[in-house]
Amino acid sequence: MGHLDHAALGWLTPALSYVMACIGAALGLRCTVRALAATGRSRRNWLVTAASAIGTGIWTMHFVAMLGFSVAGTDIRYDVPLTLLSLLVAMVVVCAGVFAVGYGRDRGRALLIGGLTTGLGVASMHYLGMAAVRLHGDVTYDPVLVGLSVLIAVVAATAALWAALNIKSPVAVTIASLIMGAAVSSMHYTGMFAVSVRVTPSGEALPGVTAMQFIFPLAVGLGSYLFLTSAFVALSPTAGEREASASAQRPVESVAR
Repeated sequence: MGHLDHAALGWLTPALSYVMACIGAALGLRCTVRALAATGRSRRNWLVTAASAIGTGIWTMHFVAMLGFSVAGTDIRYDVPLTLLSLLVAMVVVCAGVFAVGYGRDRGRALLIGGLTTGLGVASMHYLGMAAVRLHGDVTYDPVLVGLSVLIAVVAATAALWAALNIKSPVAVTIASLIMGAAVSSMHYTGMFAVSVRVTPSGEALPGVTAMQFIFPLAVGLGSYLFLTSAFVALSPTAGEREASASAQRPVESVAR
């Protein structure tokens, strides 16, 4: 059995992956709060932004953590189409879950459906990402730990959507995002601890690309998207601020008349 190292670069990758998960969760929660206070096209746009933020944060968390993954006795490469598919899956299923909550009339039922959909999608993203790994050997999984990782994903997703429905203040959103980041990271590493590799030494070149050739630049690009979107959300006025501004202008217009 090959020795697996989940933090070959030290604490840098676990810490950075946790930060990315928290940023994605915080941004997604803030956008969902904005969406629930909006109507029509504005609500849809906020929900799409929330889904892209959460999906991007989760995907970036996973593959930043994977930068620290190594197996003794073999190189590691990644299949590009499968890696991109895992990103698409993360976006689509999170979008489905967020829209279920954003437009559901029965919020309890919408929360259950959205949490289950999003959680299973997050788990699917994780294992699609693992299916993209190419190495000299056979990869097997502990079914108990796999099941636990899926359960954690569903619970974390449901808790995040509940927070989006019930938490409004920036401080509460920050606390919720820290908890969500910890839950998503726990799901990832639970899934990784389920992995065993039987290395088959070989001199053949592995298909695919290295993490630094493909995943690192993509993760940096998506991380930049999260930071820029965070700045946009922070600077855009809330519904309450717009209403207060409109109220303040009415007396001035009345005096002018």
